[in-house]
Amino acid sequence: MLFLYNDPTAPEAMLGDAFTECGYDVATFEVVSATQAGDPAFDATMPDPTAYDVVVPLGSRWGVNDGFGWMDSEAAMVRDAHAAGVPMLGVCFGGQLIAHALGGSVTRSPAPEVGWFDVDASRTELVPGGPWFEWHFDRFTVPPGAVEIARNANASQAFVVGATMGLQFHPEVDEGLLEMWLAGNGADELAALGLDADRLRTATRAELESATKRVHALVRAFVDGVAQA
Repeated sequence: MLFLYNDPTAPEAMLGDAFTECGYDVATFEVVSATQAGDPAFDATMPDPTAYDVVVPLGSRWGVNDGFGWMDSEAAMVRDAHAAGVPMLGVCFGGQLIAHALGGSVTRSPAPEVGWFDVDASRTELVPGGPWFEWHFDRFTVPPGAVEIARNANASQAFVVGATMGLQFHPEVDEGLLEMWLAGNGADELAALGLDADRLRTATRAELESATKRVHALVRAFVDGVAQA
């Protein structure tokens, strides 16, 4: 399976362990490298999605509406993968990109979500109950033909269409990934929202054990259910 790195500071973290536990060999493709992050207005040649059993577009500090060339190339890859029946699991920006590529929309959210948020799921076998970590300022509408399977008052949180599942939240976040984000411009973003970094650290530490179980359950359900569509 293939993780798409849409930001050098947004790796797979706990998702890597969850897919490995399901028997997958993990490959990665760096869409945006650390040297390119300072000037992300470039195009990219994407890998062939049909060479993989699962493709997982990950998060990004940029938004779909920034319209960089690599986003157009990745959206084309997503459409090719979906048409070929290659299972995909999109995470935050990755979920938004899939929604956009398949005919949905991505807009600025009136209520940004940063921290641990409850999600109301209609399919709890795919999105287990309990708070999920969020860090996003945009939100998606589900693409035509997709079924929304989770949401909260602020945004749609998950959808399924064919063998594809898009998520607004970050199931992969652990303490190490959070620290990576805070070391970048994350602390400034928190301050602008009136949030405290130490409280977010404490909440993440408290949720980590149950969140680890939830991400493994989510990936297993995706592999055994959605990916078999």
